[in-house]
Order: sequence, then C-alpha cells, then structure tokens
Amino acid sequence: MKDFVNVGLLGAGTVGGGVLKVLEKNAEKIAKEVGKPVRITKVLDRHVDRLKQEYGDKYIFTDNADEVLEDKDIDIIVELLGREHPAKEFIARAFANGKHVVTANKDVLAKFGSELFPLAHEHNCDFMFEASVCGGIPIIGPMKTSMAANQITSIMGIVNGTTNYMLSKMANEHLDYDEVLKEAQAKGYAESDPTADVGGLDAARKITILASIAFNTRFNLDDVQVEGIESIEACDIKYATDLGYAVKLLAIAKNDPENGVSLRVNPTMIPLSHPLAGVNGVYNAVFVNGDAIGEAMFLGLGAGRLPTASSVCGDIIDIARNMQHKSTGRISCTCFEEKRLCPPDKMSAPAYIRLQVADKPGALAAIAAAFGAQNVSLRNVVQTNDVLSNKAEIVVITHSVSEANLQMALQILRVLPVVEAISCVIRVEDSHLA
Repeated sequence: MKDFVNVGLLGAGTVGGGVLKVLEKNAEKIAKEVGKPVRITKVLDRHVDRLKQEYGDKYIFTDNADEVLEDKDIDIIVELLGREHPAKEFIARAFANGKHVVTANKDVLAKFGSELFPLAHEHNCDFMFEASVCGGIPIIGPMKTSMAANQITSIMGIVNGTTNYMLSKMANEHLDYDEVLKEAQAKGYAESDPTADVGGLDAARKITILASIAFNTRFNLDDVQVEGIESIEACDIKYATDLGYAVKLLAIAKNDPENGVSLRVNPTMIPLSHPLAGVNGVYNAVFVNGDAIGEAMFLGLGAGRLPTASSVCGDIIDIARNMQHKSTGRISCTCFEEKRLCPPDKMSAPAYIRLQVADKPGALAAIAAAFGAQNVSLRNVVQTNDVLSNKAEIVVITHSVSEANLQMALQILRVLPVVEAISCVIRVEDSHLA
C-alpha cells in the first residue's frame, strides 16, 4: 500500500489555486482525517512558466495531459478546467485508467452525465462533484446520503450569485437592471458577457444536476424551461414588495405524481416570510422538501476561490477515505428510475403580470374578460394612472393557472386595443394562492 494518496490537478486557475492552498494549509489535519497524507503531485495548466515562478518546485507542472492522465501513481484526478471540452474526454480517460474523479464542472455533468456515470461504475471509480452546484454549500452529499431515505417532492434554489446580487441591489437601492448589471461587472460578479447568468442558463445546469439526484432520474439541460431576469424592472420589485413578496431567480424542480417532474428556472415572486426571501447578495441557498425531513435549507457562498475549493477538497478527502477502506464505488449513480417530465403547458403557478394600457372607460373590464375567457381568475389588481398622458399601468396577480391557459390569455391581451404592452410576467410560488 502506498504511503500517500496522489492527486493530479487539471487546471490551476481560480478554484484550482484555491485547492492547492487548502490542501497545503490543512495538510496535517487532512492526513489525520484520511489516515495518510494527500498530496498533489502533478498539475496540468497552460501557464507552466508562471506557475513555476509562483510555486517553485512544490509540484510538477505540465501542459501535456498525458503526463497526468497516464501516470500510474496518480489515484485521483481533479478536473477544474471550466469548459465542456476537453474536460469530458479527460474525465472519461481517467475512468478508463482506473482513476477516481472530482469535478466542479456543471457544464459537463449537465450535458454528459449520462455517458460519464456509467463509465465510473464500469471501472469501479468514485465520481464526486459537490462543487458543481452552489460552490461551497454542501448539498449534493447530503442529498445522496442524509436524505437518501426521503421521497423528495420539491427543490427551490437561489443557485446563481450574480443574479441574486443584482436583484438584491434592485430591491434595496431601487436601481434599474442596467445600473446593477454594470456594477456587478465592475465588481467581478458578472462576466463581460453575462448571458449565461442573467439568462438563467447557469441555474438551469445546476437544477438539472440536483433534480437528477433528488428524483433518481437522469435529466438533461433541454428538459428545463428557462427564463432570465432581463425583463425585470425596479418597479416590478417595488410592486412585489408592496404586495408582500421578494423577487428571486429560482431554479425549481417539482415531482407531481399526476403530471410528472417539472424543471424550470425563472424570476419568481416568493412571500417575504419564506426563508429564501432573506437570502441576499452573492449568497446561494437551496430549499428542499422531503416526506421525512420536511423542509430543509442549505445556505452559503455559492462561488469564490476558497468556498468552492472547500467542496472540492471535501470530495478528495471522501474518495481518499474510501480508498483506505477499500470501499470505492460505494455511492454510484443513483438514476435508477425514469420519471416522466411534466409537459410545459401543464405546469401551473400563480402569475404576476404588468400591463401598459390606455386610460379609457372599460379598459379594466376588457382585460378582466380576456383573463376570464381562459379561466384565469385574478387575486390582486393594482392600477396607477398618469393623467397627463392618459395612460395607466395595471398589475395583476392570478390564482394558480396552467402555463397553457396563461399563454393563451397573454395572446388575447396582446391584441386588445386598450393594451399597449405586456411589460413583465413573473411566476409566483405561494401555495395558499392556488
């Protein structure tokens, strides 16, 4: 038996550098946790010269993947390259060579999980990915272990720090979308091209992973209905607050025994009393409902060098312990069911709708009739008038409505002569509204 657990690191960027730091700083504690020292022996990265200057001869740096993946002394591959390719191919090669894998790569998991998990099982390798969802928050491990006896009924998560920061700023400082986006970019919270974050794609990848674990069914990114926050204005958040709600970009997975599993990412109004409503700034949180555990929320920093590295190192330690006790491959892919998807038009929830209308007699009645024609009942109606322009803004919150009926009602509204624009539509998560 070897005296060390040897790790090969693919990618020494922000998170990879954090992993190097954590494993070095806490080496003595980790050795006691595992029963032998855990060390990184080789690092794959394009910037070999810069890394050698920074770290000296502590590690072997290379830009040749074969030197890491084909090294028989390396037990665990940590993949932190941050893109689909060649990460997917490197992970597959690692399994073929009998190496365990830790990754933080949500893109690879969401798109290629159905290929990679069987490979891990075939070669009796551990495949761990705690850091792929919500960075430093432990959520995947608890769902696979502590909550394994539960029938999970729903997951709601704030899983993107960029959009949560933006919506929090819009709520607290009454700023418009464009202002907070520029500030988020200036602070490094948003990329120069923020589309994946503000458009909901990043959150969609994460809910794909969480739902696959929660419902024991392999879901793909295409199964998620996705809307971003681009249409949200400061006035929508003000209306929501006045009506007793907060606006969050939520990733939602629900298992309805009648209609199937629904997966969606969209701006959502939640009651101010809900635990997720108080999660602000760059923090993430995942709210899980299970038949035994009831309601549980996991809260923490969803990104960042050290929080994400913490989760990566936790997975390394888990695998190293399994190696010590000859129990690798103990928790393999748990997607042993094939739950059906809920058709998008059967998804249902209350909705907030903001309309720009002509301030004319009968306008409100015409709008109410359009909703009524599609069996959409209204719970709240707020109207503000601009006397000078003869315009009015009408905000409604419906009772629970199917997506099909809502879209048909919106189609009718768009062609009503009194309706000048449908400015915003936001789903509402509030069970007592149904």
